[in-house]
Amino acid sequence: MKTLYKTLIALTLIAQTADAFAEAWSLDSCVSHAVTRNISVLQQELRIKEGEQGIIEAKDRFLPSLEASASQNFNFGRGLTAQNTYADRNTSQFGWNAGMSLPLFQGLAEYRNLKVSKLVLKQYIYETEATKDNIALNVISQYLQVLYCKEVAQSARSQAELSAFEVERQKALIEAGKVAEASLYDMEAVAAQDRLQVVTADNDTKTALVNLASLLQLPSAEGFDIKPLQQGEPSIPTPDYVYAEAMRCNNSILGARQAVNVATERISYAKSGYIPTLRFNAGLGSSYYRLGGFDNDSFKAQMKHNFATYLGFSLSIPIFDGFNTRNSVRRAKLQQTSAKLDLDQKQYDLYKNIQLAYYQATGARERYLTSQETLEKTKLSFDSTRERFNLGRATQADYEQAKNNLFRTEITRIQAHYEYLIRHRILLFYANARK
Repeated sequence: MKTLYKTLIALTLIAQTADAFAEAWSLDSCVSHAVTRNISVLQQELRIKEGEQGIIEAKDRFLPSLEASASQNFNFGRGLTAQNTYADRNTSQFGWNAGMSLPLFQGLAEYRNLKVSKLVLKQYIYETEATKDNIALNVISQYLQVLYCKEVAQSARSQAELSAFEVERQKALIEAGKVAEASLYDMEAVAAQDRLQVVTADNDTKTALVNLASLLQLPSAEGFDIKPLQQGEPSIPTPDYVYAEAMRCNNSILGARQAVNVATERISYAKSGYIPTLRFNAGLGSSYYRLGGFDNDSFKAQMKHNFATYLGFSLSIPIFDGFNTRNSVRRAKLQQTSAKLDLDQKQYDLYKNIQLAYYQATGARERYLTSQETLEKTKLSFDSTRERFNLGRATQADYEQAKNNLFRTEITRIQAHYEYLIRHRILLFYANARK
């Protein structure tokens, strides 16, 4: 029965995987899937739940406390009599009471603790969104890496097709007696090398798909594929614009700012230890006392006669607590300074990364545009060399050099194009943070 159950589970997972891979994934679907399934995000969401629980606990501290107790004591030997004298008698005593304590003023400690808890929850939310942003950026980068590998593989496949065509052409020329057989061996060696490039490029594509599937927390990369991007040449925003937008909406920066707010409020919370507190107390209770060897009132009568209630207020004024409050305030101030330094460092790193991404994007765009023009000229050169080679006016070495130049120029264009897209996406990420 257990084996059958496990088999059904396995078949269900396979079916779910097959449904997921029924069509190629878009970039938006990859990002959406990653930010909802990633383990790091799930861990951050647990922190949000902890923050919500912290608010509940902070609110509960405003509620009164209510408790009840009962006790039974036995004394052997000398005991106190009803006449308030001592005698050698065994005694027993039972008592019960119930009391309530209501905080009227806690030196603003509970109010400030609630405020800290709300600020902490907001910080956790920003940090969770920042984690989602980082995962989204990683998915985008890996998505473009897959597309890059696919284009390289397509270019390598085109080179292999050219070599295969030339091998067949050389065979036909040999059969016609127009060229020596030795030229075929050289062409076959080149074709074999081109096929090896295709195998390597296809393997790189599969590896990139496996890495992307891992980011998406997919059970397997078998059958997984993605869609190409439908976009032209995007414009590159300026570093100052991106930085200004990041200061407004980047979740990592917002989380660091919130950490400063939390640390600042914790200073106020620590200072609450200097303020007096006031509580209201109320309770009721009764007792039963029995002295051995004497007549004692009944349990019911004593419970009735000894029943008492009380009301009162208690004021606590801190005078000296061994510098605990002072040390707590100092520690909170150090935490505030640390949070401010962390914010400054993140802002500095962000601006540096934005500038770096901008210059890399502009450089990649220039290389891409230049390589496009170079590729057009290289294609014309290759076509000319190929035509001359077919007419016997160019050597095989000339043909192979022209073909390799075309391949290298194509790879350079692909590299520049996708670096351009990646850097542009990074700038958009900093400016918009997935919004």
